[in-house]
Amino acid sequence: MIVIGADKVARALDHSGCIALMREAMIALSEGRSQQLLRGIIDLGGGDAFGVMPGALEGAGFGAKVVSVFPAAAAKGRSHQGAILLFDRDSGAPVCVVDAGEVTAIRTACASAAATDALARADATRLAILGTGEQAWQHALAIRHIRPLDRIILWGRDMEKAAGLAGRIAETLPLPVEVARDPAEAVRDADIVCTTTAAAEPILTGDDIAPGTHLNLVGSSRAGPAEIDGALVRRARFFPDHREGVLAQGAEFLRAKQAGLVADDHVLPEIGAVYAGAVQGRRDAREITIYKSLGSIVQDLACAAYLYRKLA
Repeated sequence: MIVIGADKVARALDHSGCIALMREAMIALSEGRSQQLLRGIIDLGGGDAFGVMPGALEGAGFGAKVVSVFPAAAAKGRSHQGAILLFDRDSGAPVCVVDAGEVTAIRTACASAAATDALARADATRLAILGTGEQAWQHALAIRHIRPLDRIILWGRDMEKAAGLAGRIAETLPLPVEVARDPAEAVRDADIVCTTTAAAEPILTGDDIAPGTHLNLVGSSRAGPAEIDGALVRRARFFPDHREGVLAQGAEFLRAKQAGLVADDHVLPEIGAVYAGAVQGRRDAREITIYKSLGSIVQDLACAAYLYRKLA
């Protein structure tokens, strides 16, 4: 059994290749070529949590991710820390342990990029990112692979961090990057919006988003904290990564349902069905679309299997 650390993951798992991996993994999920249980989550209090995600993916193997989510730790490194354990399907033997923090950082943004490619308008060029952590950075790197961005607008509660991230993105891509004073200002002229915050309560409302916008909801991965309000959920075509998971643990949807604004049928078939051509994504240029990302073990297994084959 080999160990694949964060440095090796970062060198071997590039964004364009990972976007393709995410498309194939999510098609497999929607077509029933995978198995997974709902993630088990232990609330440790104070916003901290411990999660276990088991599953199996055809062609990759089976295994689990164990991960801690400590939002306050992001200032010192990474909020998501843990390991992915991959088993060989034929022998049943464990074959590798992979750094889950680095995989999660890259694959989450690449899954959003794949969804954006399927759901955003073809002429989308303006990206708004809410948040200043690792996912904000990774989403900037990933989204530019699927749309010819001409501007990025950032917002974060800490303006100093937002300015620092803006400088880092502008130097790396390079693109003009602006820092907005509040979330509504950040998304006002955006074609694509990525919410990557640790917000406990909604930071965007139904009135903030213009027709034709696509949103990737990433920051909340469990029932409870929500980044957008129920009115915005109701306005949009709402696509999940894993429908069963979002019905049980998708905070934005659950709040809208509790308020009587939507029912279960508002959660459309999984994004993988859109990739496979079985379900229509965007239907017109004025439609608002949402991809709700909880994160799926099939995404982690696809990455782990790819890394194992490449590095073993």
